Amino acid sequence: MENPYLCSDECDASNPDLAHPPKLMFDSEDEGLATYWQSVTWRRYPEPLLANITLSWNKSIELTDDIVITFEYGRPTIMMLEKSLDNGRTWHPYQYYADDCMEAFSMPARRVRDLSTTSANRVLCTEEYSRWAGSKKEKTVRFEVRDRFAIFAGPDLKNMDNLYTRLESAKGLKDFFTVTDLRMRLLRPALGGTYVQRENLYKYFYAVSNIEVTGRCKCNLHANLCTFKEGSLQCECEHNTTGQDCGKCKKNFRSRSWRAGSYLPLPNGSPNACAAAGSAFGNCECYGHSNRCSYIDFLNVVTCVSCKHNTRGQHCQHCRLGFYRNSSAELDDENVCIECNCNQIGSMHDRCNETGYCECREGATGPKCDDCLPNYYWRQGCFPNVCDDELLLCQNGGTCYQNQRCICPVGFKGVLCQQSRCEVDKKDCDSAPGAGGSLATVALGVLALQLRGWVDL
Repeated sequence: MENPYLCSDECDASNPDLAHPPKLMFDSEDEGLATYWQSVTWRRYPEPLLANITLSWNKSIELTDDIVITFEYGRPTIMMLEKSLDNGRTWHPYQYYADDCMEAFSMPARRVRDLSTTSANRVLCTEEYSRWAGSKKEKTVRFEVRDRFAIFAGPDLKNMDNLYTRLESAKGLKDFFTVTDLRMRLLRPALGGTYVQRENLYKYFYAVSNIEVTGRCKCNLHANLCTFKEGSLQCECEHNTTGQDCGKCKKNFRSRSWRAGSYLPLPNGSPNACAAAGSAFGNCECYGHSNRCSYIDFLNVVTCVSCKHNTRGQHCQHCRLGFYRNSSAELDDENVCIECNCNQIGSMHDRCNETGYCECREGATGPKCDDCLPNYYWRQGCFPNVCDDELLLCQNGGTCYQNQRCICPVGFKGVLCQQSRCEVDKKDCDSAPGAGGSLATVALGVLALQLRGWVDL
Protein backbone atom coordinates (compact mmCIF):
# COMPACT_ATOMS: atom_id res chain seq x y z
CA MET A 1 0.00 0.00 0.00
CA GLU A 2 2.98 2.31 -0.65
CA ASN A 3 3.84 2.36 3.05
CA PRO A 4 7.24 4.13 3.30
CA TYR A 5 7.76 3.04 6.91
CA LEU A 6 7.88 -0.72 6.46
CA CYS A 7 10.88 -2.27 8.15
CA SER A 8 12.13 -5.73 9.03
CA ASP A 9 13.05 -4.98 12.67
CA GLU A 10 11.38 -7.01 15.38
CA CYS A 11 9.32 -5.11 17.94
CA ASP A 12 11.02 -4.59 21.31
CA ALA A 13 9.13 -2.82 24.11
CA SER A 14 12.35 -2.09 25.98
CA ASN A 15 13.75 -0.08 23.05
CA PRO A 16 11.94 3.24 22.45
CA ASP A 17 12.86 3.12 18.77
CA LEU A 18 11.41 -0.37 18.34
CA ALA A 19 8.50 -0.23 20.80
CA HIS A 20 5.09 -0.82 19.28
CA PRO A 21 2.55 -0.07 22.07
CA PRO A 22 -1.24 0.04 21.68
CA LYS A 23 -1.24 3.71 22.75
CA LEU A 24 -0.29 4.53 19.14
CA MET A 25 -4.01 4.08 18.45
CA PHE A 26 -4.93 6.75 21.03
CA ASP A 27 -2.12 9.32 21.03
CA SER A 28 -2.60 12.96 20.14
CA GLU A 29 -1.35 13.64 16.61
CA ASP A 30 -2.40 17.27 16.12
CA GLU A 31 -0.98 18.37 12.77
CA GLY A 32 2.09 16.15 12.91
CA LEU A 33 2.81 12.84 11.27
CA ALA A 34 0.14 10.19 11.91
CA THR A 35 1.29 7.39 14.20
CA TYR A 36 -0.45 4.06 14.20
CA TRP A 37 -0.37 0.51 15.43
CA GLN A 38 0.27 -2.00 12.63
CA SER A 39 -0.13 -5.76 12.53
CA VAL A 40 2.21 -8.25 10.88
CA THR A 41 1.80 -8.66 7.13
CA TRP A 42 -0.09 -11.52 5.47
CA ARG A 43 3.05 -13.52 4.83
CA ARG A 44 1.36 -16.77 5.89
CA TYR A 45 -1.40 -16.54 3.30
CA PRO A 46 -3.72 -18.46 2.77
CA GLU A 47 -3.81 -18.85 6.56
CA PRO A 48 -6.17 -16.09 7.78
CA LEU A 49 -4.65 -12.86 9.07
CA LEU A 50 -6.55 -12.29 12.33
CA ALA A 51 -6.22 -9.65 15.04
CA ASN A 52 -8.33 -8.70 18.06
CA ILE A 53 -8.34 -5.23 19.62
CA THR A 54 -10.10 -5.08 22.99
CA LEU A 55 -11.07 -1.96 24.96
CA SER A 56 -11.97 -2.49 28.64
CA TRP A 57 -13.24 0.10 31.12
CA ASN A 58 -14.09 -2.15 34.10
CA LYS A 59 -17.19 0.01 34.31
CA SER A 60 -20.52 0.29 32.56
CA ILE A 61 -20.39 2.95 29.84
CA GLU A 62 -23.33 4.43 27.92
CA LEU A 63 -22.50 5.38 24.32
CA THR A 64 -23.57 8.91 23.37
CA ASP A 65 -22.06 9.25 19.87
CA ASP A 66 -20.60 7.19 17.03
CA ILE A 67 -17.66 4.84 17.53
CA VAL A 68 -15.06 5.81 14.91
CA ILE A 69 -12.04 3.65 14.00
CA THR A 70 -9.45 5.12 11.62
CA PHE A 71 -7.41 2.74 9.48
CA GLU A 72 -4.27 3.74 7.60
CA TYR A 73 -3.58 2.14 4.18
CA GLY A 74 -7.01 0.60 3.70
CA ARG A 75 -10.00 -0.50 5.74
CA PRO A 76 -10.52 -4.24 6.43
CA THR A 77 -12.68 -6.10 3.93
CA ILE A 78 -14.12 -8.21 6.78
CA MET A 79 -14.37 -7.32 10.47
CA MET A 80 -16.87 -7.38 13.30
CA LEU A 81 -17.51 -5.35 16.43
CA GLU A 82 -18.46 -7.15 19.64
CA LYS A 83 -19.60 -5.90 23.05
CA SER A 84 -19.64 -7.21 26.60
CA LEU A 85 -21.88 -6.17 29.48
CA ASP A 86 -20.10 -8.24 32.13
CA ASN A 87 -16.46 -7.13 31.92
CA GLY A 88 -15.50 -9.52 29.16
CA ARG A 89 -16.92 -12.75 30.58
CA THR A 90 -19.38 -13.06 27.69
CA TRP A 91 -19.39 -11.38 24.27
CA HIS A 92 -22.19 -10.54 21.85
CA PRO A 93 -22.11 -9.31 18.21
CA TYR A 94 -22.61 -5.54 17.87
CA GLN A 95 -22.18 -5.05 14.12
CA TYR A 96 -20.73 -6.93 11.12
CA TYR A 97 -18.69 -5.31 8.35
CA ALA A 98 -17.84 -6.89 4.98
CA ASP A 99 -17.41 -6.12 1.30
CA ASP A 100 -19.93 -8.94 0.72
CA CYS A 101 -22.14 -9.55 3.77
CA MET A 102 -23.85 -12.61 2.34
CA GLU A 103 -20.56 -14.31 1.52
CA ALA A 104 -18.83 -13.38 4.78
CA PHE A 105 -21.63 -13.75 7.35
CA SER A 106 -24.65 -15.20 5.46
CA MET A 107 -26.54 -11.96 6.16
CA PRO A 108 -28.09 -9.45 3.76
CA ALA A 109 -26.45 -6.02 3.79
CA ARG A 110 -28.50 -3.38 5.63
CA ARG A 111 -28.10 0.28 6.58
CA VAL A 112 -28.80 1.70 10.03
CA ARG A 113 -30.83 4.56 8.58
CA ASP A 114 -33.27 2.03 7.12
CA LEU A 115 -34.14 0.55 10.54
CA SER A 116 -37.49 1.27 12.18
CA THR A 117 -38.54 2.10 15.74
CA THR A 118 -39.15 -1.59 16.43
CA SER A 119 -35.76 -2.68 15.06
CA ALA A 120 -33.48 0.14 16.27
CA ASN A 121 -31.41 -2.30 18.32
CA ARG A 122 -31.03 -4.88 15.54
CA VAL A 123 -27.54 -6.28 14.93
CA LEU A 124 -26.85 -5.90 11.21
CA CYS A 125 -24.16 -6.28 8.56
CA THR A 126 -23.08 -3.27 6.53
CA GLU A 127 -21.02 -2.99 3.34
CA GLU A 128 -20.61 0.80 3.58
CA TYR A 129 -17.15 0.73 5.14
CA SER A 130 -15.52 -2.32 3.58
CA ARG A 131 -15.63 -1.92 -0.17
CA TRP A 132 -12.58 -0.40 -1.84
CA ALA A 133 -13.31 3.26 -2.54
CA GLY A 134 -10.16 3.92 -4.54
CA SER A 135 -9.22 6.83 -2.29
CA LYS A 136 -6.87 7.04 0.66
CA LYS A 137 -9.25 9.53 2.24
CA GLU A 138 -11.69 6.72 2.98
CA LYS A 139 -10.14 5.66 6.28
CA THR A 140 -12.89 5.46 8.90
CA VAL A 141 -15.21 2.67 10.01
CA ARG A 142 -18.20 3.67 12.14
CA PHE A 143 -20.70 2.18 14.52
CA GLU A 144 -23.56 4.63 13.96
CA VAL A 145 -24.98 5.54 17.37
CA ARG A 146 -26.40 8.88 16.22
CA ASP A 147 -28.29 7.29 13.32
CA ARG A 148 -29.96 4.91 15.76
CA PHE A 149 -30.84 7.81 18.08
CA ALA A 150 -32.25 9.65 15.05
CA ILE A 151 -34.83 6.90 14.52
CA PHE A 152 -36.62 8.34 17.58
CA ALA A 153 -35.28 11.92 17.82
CA GLY A 154 -35.31 12.86 14.13
CA PRO A 155 -32.38 13.45 11.74
CA ASP A 156 -31.13 16.52 13.66
CA LEU A 157 -31.76 14.92 17.09
CA LYS A 158 -34.15 17.73 17.98
CA ASN A 159 -36.89 15.55 19.49
CA MET A 160 -34.81 14.22 22.40
CA ASP A 161 -37.89 13.88 24.62
CA ASN A 162 -39.13 11.08 22.36
CA LEU A 163 -35.72 9.38 22.55
CA TYR A 164 -35.69 9.55 26.36
CA THR A 165 -39.23 8.16 26.51
CA ARG A 166 -38.24 5.25 24.25
CA LEU A 167 -35.09 4.55 26.27
CA GLU A 168 -37.31 4.12 29.33
CA SER A 169 -40.06 2.09 27.69
CA ALA A 170 -38.54 0.01 24.86
CA LYS A 171 -37.29 -3.32 26.12
CA GLY A 172 -33.53 -3.73 25.80
CA LEU A 173 -32.96 -0.37 24.07
CA LYS A 174 -31.04 1.27 26.93
CA ASP A 175 -28.86 -1.83 27.37
CA PHE A 176 -28.10 -1.85 23.64
CA PHE A 177 -26.09 1.35 24.06
CA THR A 178 -24.40 0.13 27.26
CA VAL A 179 -21.03 -1.66 27.31
CA THR A 180 -18.24 -2.57 29.71
CA ASP A 181 -15.92 -3.73 26.92
CA LEU A 182 -15.64 -3.46 23.14
CA ARG A 183 -13.75 -5.83 20.86
CA MET A 184 -12.83 -5.39 17.20
CA ARG A 185 -12.20 -8.66 15.41
CA LEU A 186 -10.21 -7.98 12.23
CA LEU A 187 -10.80 -10.94 9.91
CA ARG A 188 -9.46 -9.94 6.46
CA PRO A 189 -7.29 -6.92 5.53
CA ALA A 190 -7.77 -4.41 2.72
CA LEU A 191 -6.98 -5.86 -0.71
CA GLY A 192 -6.78 -2.66 -2.70
CA GLY A 193 -9.86 -3.52 -4.70
CA THR A 194 -8.26 -6.62 -6.26
CA TYR A 195 -7.65 -10.25 -5.45
CA VAL A 196 -4.77 -11.36 -3.21
CA GLN A 197 -1.46 -11.05 -5.03
CA ARG A 198 0.79 -13.78 -3.66
CA GLU A 199 3.95 -12.01 -4.83
CA ASN A 200 3.03 -8.88 -2.82
CA LEU A 201 1.85 -10.27 0.52
CA TYR A 202 3.79 -7.56 2.37
CA LYS A 203 1.12 -5.11 1.13
CA TYR A 204 -1.62 -6.66 3.28
CA PHE A 205 -1.88 -5.76 6.99
CA TYR A 206 -4.01 -3.82 9.50
CA ALA A 207 -2.95 -0.33 10.60
CA VAL A 208 -5.05 1.55 13.17
CA SER A 209 -4.22 5.20 13.88
CA ASN A 210 -7.18 6.22 16.03
CA ILE A 211 -10.11 4.77 17.99
CA GLU A 212 -12.71 7.20 19.26
CA VAL A 213 -15.41 6.08 21.68
CA THR A 214 -17.71 8.81 23.01
CA GLY A 215 -19.75 7.92 26.06
CA ARG A 216 -20.49 8.58 29.70
CA CYS A 217 -20.35 6.55 32.87
CA LYS A 218 -23.53 4.64 33.54
CA CYS A 219 -24.68 5.84 36.96
CA ASN A 220 -28.38 4.91 36.64
CA LEU A 221 -29.20 8.66 36.63
CA HIS A 222 -28.02 8.92 40.25
CA ALA A 223 -24.87 10.96 39.55
CA ASN A 224 -23.75 13.97 37.50
CA LEU A 225 -20.03 13.26 37.82
CA CYS A 226 -17.75 10.28 37.22
CA THR A 227 -14.12 10.30 38.41
CA PHE A 228 -11.11 8.00 38.26
CA LYS A 229 -10.48 6.54 41.73
CA GLU A 230 -8.39 3.63 42.95
CA GLY A 231 -7.59 2.53 39.42
CA SER A 232 -11.13 2.58 38.07
CA LEU A 233 -13.97 4.89 37.09
CA GLN A 234 -16.42 5.64 39.89
CA CYS A 235 -19.75 7.47 39.86
CA GLU A 236 -20.11 10.32 42.39
CA CYS A 237 -23.43 8.93 43.63
CA GLU A 238 -26.31 11.08 44.83
CA HIS A 239 -29.86 10.34 46.02
CA ASN A 240 -28.50 8.20 48.92
CA THR A 241 -27.19 5.56 46.51
CA THR A 242 -23.79 3.86 46.39
CA GLY A 243 -21.74 1.38 44.33
CA GLN A 244 -19.67 1.71 41.16
CA ASP A 245 -22.84 2.34 39.10
CA CYS A 246 -24.91 3.80 42.00
CA GLY A 247 -26.74 0.49 41.83
CA LYS A 248 -27.88 0.13 45.45
CA CYS A 249 -29.09 2.18 48.41
CA LYS A 250 -26.73 3.24 51.17
CA LYS A 251 -26.97 1.53 54.53
CA ASN A 252 -29.81 3.01 56.60
CA PHE A 253 -31.47 4.26 53.40
CA ARG A 254 -33.23 1.04 52.47
CA SER A 255 -36.79 1.59 53.58
CA ARG A 256 -37.83 0.87 50.00
CA SER A 257 -36.28 -1.03 47.12
CA TRP A 258 -33.59 0.64 45.01
CA ARG A 259 -34.72 1.99 41.63
CA ALA A 260 -32.78 3.62 38.81
CA GLY A 261 -33.47 7.27 38.15
CA SER A 262 -35.90 7.91 35.31
CA TYR A 263 -36.08 10.31 32.37
CA LEU A 264 -39.83 10.33 32.99
CA PRO A 265 -41.96 12.25 33.62
CA LEU A 266 -40.57 14.80 31.19
CA PRO A 267 -38.97 17.27 31.26
CA ASN A 268 -37.24 16.82 34.63
CA GLY A 269 -37.54 13.09 35.24
CA SER A 270 -37.65 11.41 38.62
CA PRO A 271 -34.62 10.75 40.89
CA ASN A 272 -36.24 7.77 42.65
CA ALA A 273 -34.03 8.52 45.65
CA CYS A 274 -33.41 5.99 48.40
CA ALA A 275 -35.20 6.90 51.65
CA ALA A 276 -33.98 6.64 55.24
CA ALA A 277 -35.76 4.42 57.73
CA GLY A 278 -36.47 7.42 59.94
CA SER A 279 -37.83 9.64 57.17
CA ALA A 280 -41.45 10.49 56.55
CA PHE A 281 -41.49 7.68 54.05
CA GLY A 282 -40.12 5.29 56.67
CA ASN A 283 -42.98 6.06 59.09
CA CYS A 284 -45.76 3.75 58.12
CA GLU A 285 -47.20 5.50 55.07
CA CYS A 286 -49.50 3.30 52.97
CA TYR A 287 -50.59 5.95 50.46
CA GLY A 288 -54.25 5.27 51.13
CA HIS A 289 -54.05 1.66 49.94
CA SER A 290 -54.26 0.19 53.45
CA ASN A 291 -55.50 1.32 56.85
CA ARG A 292 -53.66 -1.30 58.90
CA CYS A 293 -50.00 -1.73 59.80
CA SER A 294 -48.04 -4.50 61.47
CA TYR A 295 -44.68 -4.52 63.27
CA ILE A 296 -42.29 -7.33 62.27
CA ASP A 297 -40.08 -7.86 65.29
CA PHE A 298 -37.11 -9.76 63.82
CA LEU A 299 -36.82 -7.29 60.90
CA ASN A 300 -37.51 -4.24 63.09
CA VAL A 301 -39.80 -2.72 60.47
CA VAL A 302 -43.41 -1.62 60.29
CA THR A 303 -45.29 -2.78 57.21
CA CYS A 304 -48.70 -2.11 55.68
CA VAL A 305 -51.18 -5.01 55.72
CA SER A 306 -53.69 -6.06 53.03
CA CYS A 307 -52.74 -3.50 50.37
CA LYS A 308 -55.62 -2.64 48.01
CA HIS A 309 -55.88 -1.24 44.47
CA ASN A 310 -53.52 -3.93 43.12
CA THR A 311 -50.59 -2.65 45.20
CA ARG A 312 -48.10 -4.51 47.37
CA GLY A 313 -44.93 -3.87 49.40
CA GLN A 314 -44.00 -2.54 52.81
CA HIS A 315 -45.75 0.75 52.05
CA CYS A 316 -48.08 -0.47 49.28
CA GLN A 317 -45.68 1.37 46.97
CA HIS A 318 -45.25 -1.41 44.38
CA CYS A 319 -47.70 -3.04 42.01
CA ARG A 320 -48.87 -6.63 42.26
CA LEU A 321 -47.57 -9.15 39.74
CA GLY A 322 -49.53 -8.71 36.55
CA PHE A 323 -49.74 -4.91 37.05
CA TYR A 324 -47.37 -2.00 36.46
CA ARG A 325 -46.98 1.56 37.70
CA ASN A 326 -49.11 4.24 36.05
CA SER A 327 -46.48 6.94 35.45
CA SER A 328 -49.11 9.67 35.19
CA ALA A 329 -50.64 8.87 38.60
CA GLU A 330 -49.40 9.72 42.09
CA LEU A 331 -48.67 6.95 44.57
CA ASP A 332 -51.90 7.65 46.48
CA ASP A 333 -54.08 7.36 43.35
CA GLU A 334 -56.44 4.36 43.28
CA ASN A 335 -55.44 3.83 39.64
CA VAL A 336 -51.71 3.85 40.32
CA CYS A 337 -51.38 0.25 39.10
CA ILE A 338 -52.46 -0.79 35.60
CA GLU A 339 -53.03 -4.36 34.47
CA CYS A 340 -50.30 -5.70 32.16
CA ASN A 341 -52.72 -7.44 29.74
CA CYS A 342 -49.94 -9.55 28.26
CA ASN A 343 -50.96 -11.63 25.28
CA GLN A 344 -51.41 -15.14 26.68
CA ILE A 345 -49.90 -16.80 23.61
CA GLY A 346 -47.07 -14.41 22.78
CA SER A 347 -45.81 -13.72 26.33
CA MET A 348 -43.93 -15.91 28.79
CA HIS A 349 -46.34 -15.05 31.62
CA ASP A 350 -48.82 -12.35 32.64
CA ARG A 351 -46.20 -10.16 34.36
CA CYS A 352 -44.61 -7.07 32.81
CA ASN A 353 -41.83 -4.62 33.70
CA GLU A 354 -42.19 -1.16 35.23
CA THR A 355 -43.13 0.39 31.90
CA GLY A 356 -45.80 -2.18 30.99
CA TYR A 357 -43.71 -4.29 28.60
CA CYS A 358 -44.32 -8.02 28.80
CA GLU A 359 -41.63 -10.70 28.49
CA CYS A 360 -42.13 -12.18 25.04
CA ARG A 361 -41.67 -15.70 23.77
CA GLU A 362 -39.23 -16.34 20.94
CA GLY A 363 -40.26 -14.45 17.81
CA ALA A 364 -42.86 -12.26 19.54
CA THR A 365 -42.52 -8.51 20.10
CA GLY A 366 -44.48 -5.43 21.12
CA PRO A 367 -45.45 -4.12 24.57
CA LYS A 368 -48.04 -6.89 24.98
CA CYS A 369 -46.20 -9.53 22.87
CA ASP A 370 -49.03 -9.54 20.36
CA ASP A 371 -46.86 -8.90 17.29
CA CYS A 372 -44.04 -10.81 15.57
CA LEU A 373 -40.44 -9.89 14.86
CA PRO A 374 -39.25 -9.67 11.25
CA ASN A 375 -38.84 -13.13 9.70
CA TYR A 376 -41.68 -14.52 11.88
CA TYR A 377 -45.41 -14.82 11.19
CA TRP A 378 -48.38 -14.98 13.57
CA ARG A 379 -50.61 -18.03 13.78
CA GLN A 380 -51.68 -18.54 17.38
CA GLY A 381 -48.13 -17.52 18.30
CA CYS A 382 -45.06 -16.46 16.33
CA PHE A 383 -43.38 -19.03 14.11
CA PRO A 384 -40.22 -18.57 12.01
CA ASN A 385 -40.81 -18.02 8.32
CA VAL A 386 -40.57 -21.18 6.26
CA CYS A 387 -39.77 -19.03 3.22
CA ASP A 388 -39.24 -15.39 2.33
CA ASP A 389 -37.77 -13.26 -0.44
CA GLU A 390 -34.33 -12.78 1.09
CA LEU A 391 -32.74 -15.84 2.70
CA LEU A 392 -35.29 -18.65 2.49
CA LEU A 393 -36.10 -18.74 -1.20
CA CYS A 394 -38.40 -21.35 -2.69
CA GLN A 395 -36.37 -23.25 -5.26
CA ASN A 396 -37.08 -24.74 -8.68
CA GLY A 397 -39.84 -22.24 -9.47
CA GLY A 398 -41.75 -22.70 -6.20
CA THR A 399 -43.76 -19.79 -4.76
CA CYS A 400 -43.84 -18.65 -1.14
CA TYR A 401 -47.32 -18.56 0.40
CA GLN A 402 -47.63 -16.06 3.31
CA ASN A 403 -44.14 -17.02 4.49
CA GLN A 404 -45.64 -20.28 5.78
CA ARG A 405 -44.86 -22.76 3.00
CA CYS A 406 -43.54 -23.17 -0.51
CA ILE A 407 -46.03 -24.25 -3.18
CA CYS A 408 -43.92 -26.51 -5.36
CA PRO A 409 -44.28 -27.13 -9.09
CA VAL A 410 -44.93 -30.63 -10.40
CA GLY A 411 -41.89 -32.82 -10.02
CA PHE A 412 -40.43 -31.20 -6.88
CA LYS A 413 -41.00 -31.51 -3.12
CA GLY A 414 -39.42 -30.55 0.19
CA VAL A 415 -39.75 -27.53 2.50
CA LEU A 416 -38.16 -25.26 -0.11
CA CYS A 417 -39.03 -27.41 -3.17
CA GLN A 418 -35.38 -28.42 -3.18
CA GLN A 419 -35.95 -32.15 -3.87
CA SER A 420 -36.78 -33.75 -7.19
CA ARG A 421 -39.58 -36.28 -6.86
CA CYS A 422 -37.82 -38.46 -9.40
CA GLU A 423 -34.79 -38.78 -7.11
CA VAL A 424 -36.94 -39.71 -4.12
CA ASP A 425 -39.58 -41.97 -5.65
CA LYS A 426 -39.19 -43.61 -9.07
CA LYS A 427 -42.95 -44.14 -9.24
CA ASP A 428 -43.49 -40.35 -9.25
CA CYS A 429 -41.37 -40.14 -12.40
CA ASP A 430 -43.28 -42.95 -14.06
CA SER A 431 -46.58 -41.09 -13.54
CA ALA A 432 -45.30 -37.67 -14.68
CA PRO A 433 -46.59 -36.13 -17.95
CA GLY A 434 -44.92 -37.75 -20.91
CA ALA A 435 -44.36 -40.96 -18.95
CA GLY A 436 -47.79 -42.46 -19.42
CA GLY A 437 -49.77 -40.43 -16.82
CA SER A 438 -52.85 -38.46 -17.87
CA LEU A 439 -53.34 -34.73 -17.31
CA ALA A 440 -56.20 -35.52 -14.92
CA THR A 441 -53.87 -37.69 -12.84
CA VAL A 442 -51.28 -34.88 -12.70
CA ALA A 443 -53.90 -32.30 -11.64
CA LEU A 444 -55.14 -34.58 -8.86
CA GLY A 445 -51.56 -35.10 -7.73
CA VAL A 446 -50.99 -31.32 -7.45
CA LEU A 447 -54.23 -30.91 -5.48
CA ALA A 448 -53.23 -33.72 -3.15
CA LEU A 449 -49.80 -32.15 -2.64
CA GLN A 450 -51.34 -28.79 -1.75
CA LEU A 451 -53.80 -30.40 0.65
CA ARG A 452 -51.01 -32.40 2.26
CA GLY A 453 -49.01 -29.18 2.69
CA TRP A 454 -51.90 -27.61 4.59
CA VAL A 455 -52.26 -30.67 6.82
CA ASP A 456 -48.51 -30.74 7.54
CA LEU A 457 -48.72 -27.16 8.68
